[in-house]
Amino acid sequence: MRGLVAGVEGIFMVERTNLLAAAGILALGIAFAGFSAGQSLVHSRLGFRTVTVKGLSERPVKADLGFWSISFVATGDSLEEARQTLTTSEASVKAFLTARGFPATAYQVQNIRVEDKLANAYSGGLNGPRYILTENLMVKTNEVDKLAEASRNSGDLLKEGVVFANDGSSSGPSFQFTGLNDLKGALLTEATQRAREAADKFAKESGAKVGAIQNANQGVIEVNPAVEIPDSPPDRQIDKKVRVVTTITYFLKD
Repeated sequence: MRGLVAGVEGIFMVERTNLLAAAGILALGIAFAGFSAGQSLVHSRLGFRTVTVKGLSERPVKADLGFWSISFVATGDSLEEARQTLTTSEASVKAFLTARGFPATAYQVQNIRVEDKLANAYSGGLNGPRYILTENLMVKTNEVDKLAEASRNSGDLLKEGVVFANDGSSSGPSFQFTGLNDLKGALLTEATQRAREAADKFAKESGAKVGAIQNANQGVIEVNPAVEIPDSPPDRQIDKKVRVVTTITYFLKD
């Protein structure tokens, strides 16, 4: 009887040993597979290293188009009186512009506003002249220096009895640069070159080489005043600065 029991126990010991050995082999296989996968992931990531850099390009430019909105007012107790005063002021403004070399084609009347104080329910009754007429005359020219000079001498109109409207529209001319398309190609080329130079410098310091472009964003081309003046509208300056910043991502290789 003891011999039978011993034989059975021996069989179970052999089976247990075999199971442990098989489990150990399986565990080693899983560990090796995990290590191999991990190494492959590392190498894969190293093969796709990137660097993102920016390139700046700027150009000083001069505005080539100017606008000047001249608004003036006339008042009167009757509509006819206000109209006659407005006609006189308009003639003075046009004579002022003609004397400074602007042809009649360079300006035109934009609109005329008529205010009747008695027709305004919130006027609080008649106080002063009943009618207020406001005329807006727009000057448009490519002779920006001439326009700026005329604006600086606009005080001469006061001597002629012209009363400027107090609505901010006569604060001075504004200037634009319209030749952006002619500069766009050169700006983007220079910005891209500077981005590449920055990428090459980074790669050299990190012991790598710059590869192909992964992604590129040319950015927005901006036209800004040459000098940033606080609380000054940027379109008041004739001298301007065209600026673009490109953002490029390059692959890096060993």
